[in-house]
Amino acid sequence: MLNTDGATPGALLRKPVNGWLQADAHLRGFGGFHGGLALALLTSAMREHAPGLELQSVTGRFDRPVDPGFTVDSSLVRAGRTLSVVRAQAQSEKGTAIEATAVFARRGEDTWQPVTPQAPPAPGPAECEVFAIPAEFVPIATSMEIRPVGTARPYAGGPQPELLAWVRLTEDDEAPDLLRLVLLMDALAPSYAAILSTLAVVPTVELTVRPAPKLATATSPWILLRATTRTAGADGWVDEQIDAWTPDGTHLGSAQQLRVARTI
Repeated sequence: MLNTDGATPGALLRKPVNGWLQADAHLRGFGGFHGGLALALLTSAMREHAPGLELQSVTGRFDRPVDPGFTVDSSLVRAGRTLSVVRAQAQSEKGTAIEATAVFARRGEDTWQPVTPQAPPAPGPAECEVFAIPAEFVPIATSMEIRPVGTARPYAGGPQPELLAWVRLTEDDEAPDLLRLVLLMDALAPSYAAILSTLAVVPTVELTVRPAPKLATATSPWILLRATTRTAGADGWVDEQIDAWTPDGTHLGSAQQLRVARTI
């Protein structure tokens, strides 16, 4: 059993993933074990099957809330000369809670013209005020510091379904590595909530994270996250794009979330 009692998210990600993981209260998001942390733990297990390879993409499908905890099963699907595919599952007492697939590949030669999204204009984190999320709503938020850029806030009835904020883990000053990036890509409230004026849940159904090649060069614990709802249907299904940058504008990765809005 992996002891999660009192363990911070960053410390938990440094441990091997094995046995039963208890969904302790301080690791919960809105309604269950935090999705980004869960996917990061599954990613940790999957990369053990692809030594020497770099993660290109990981996708998790959240079938049900993880409660009261889960075990992780992972296996190699395909091992090629330059590319491997791995899958993992989080099994709770009620059955499969999360299904994940990851693509790992060898580092190629730098022969192609890179294309990366440009960071939006933003004052530094020290110039932005802390946004305190009530622990009773999102307990894991006590492990994170979020400093919004601009006036957009969740459930504030704003004009655009977009959130922009500086985010970091509060437990240390380490720069984000692969697993921390997966976790932090799910740090913000749903961007769709920026245009809502009443509280609603917009849980994640599917989360894909794709790290950028320069993630390893990050030196600051802060990342700038921009989450934007690309499309939202009248039936509540939401397609969200998320990008992350360092304070100097280096692109760290992208993510896509499939969400669905529901009344409480």
